[in-house]
Amino acid sequence: MLQGYFPPLSPSGKSGLVSAPPWHYAGDALGIRFRADPDAAAATLPPGLAVDPDSPGGATALFMDWQFSSEDQTYLDPVSQYREFLLLVDATWQGTPVSWCPYIYVDNDASLARGWVQGFPKKMGTIHQTRSFPVATPAAPPLGPGGTFAASASTHGVRIAEGHVTLVAPVADPAALVGRPLVNRRYFPRLAAGRHQEPAVDELVRADLHDLQVVNAWGGSAEFSLPDAPGNETSALAPISVDAGFKATITYSVQDLTTLLDLTTDPATDT
Repeated sequence: MLQGYFPPLSPSGKSGLVSAPPWHYAGDALGIRFRADPDAAAATLPPGLAVDPDSPGGATALFMDWQFSSEDQTYLDPVSQYREFLLLVDATWQGTPVSWCPYIYVDNDASLARGWVQGFPKKMGTIHQTRSFPVATPAAPPLGPGGTFAASASTHGVRIAEGHVTLVAPVADPAALVGRPLVNRRYFPRLAAGRHQEPAVDELVRADLHDLQVVNAWGGSAEFSLPDAPGNETSALAPISVDAGFKATITYSVQDLTTLLDLTTDPATDT
């Protein structure tokens, strides 16, 4: 019998691209809060989610430098490190404020596959961000007042995002930076002729992040842009205004999710 959690299944199960949960993450985040065109942000929402009336067009850009591990200390292999860029749009689920991820890019195939399992619409990209080191040096900014950090993301050789954050002061409530529950859409199409518009899986799900911690959080001013890029619609969410930026370290574990709607059986309208 073939073994494994994710293809390719194999006699021992060791060839699978993704190991079974739990999955553990730790990473440095460079985040930027901004406001997009409310109509463009609303156009990205799936059935079941509605515009947040208190934050129409509100959004967050996150550039992440991750280290991943499963239960067998995967972090001892540096290939477990990867980078990611994602956009989160403010929305509501049955009146509760949530974040919705319409676009996300990653530079690692295993992370791509784990994302699809969770409902993240991941595509391959190249992401970079400025690093800080615990030593005074002209080669790196300080993690403190005046420290300026930059990040960029590109896909297929075309830049899709660029941001700068200049730190001012520690964030009083770091948990508030990621306070909204994250909602994704697990969507897997069919290949059978005549059924291309009938997905095999179409679920609205809430990410269950265990042991979520946000530390070393600093806030400040920010700049952010989403240039036009062929084959991508991220630029439709280009900022009308930029509110603030932050830098922080984030860690959490994933072993489950909560299904909010099965859209194959309940084609819900916005709630």
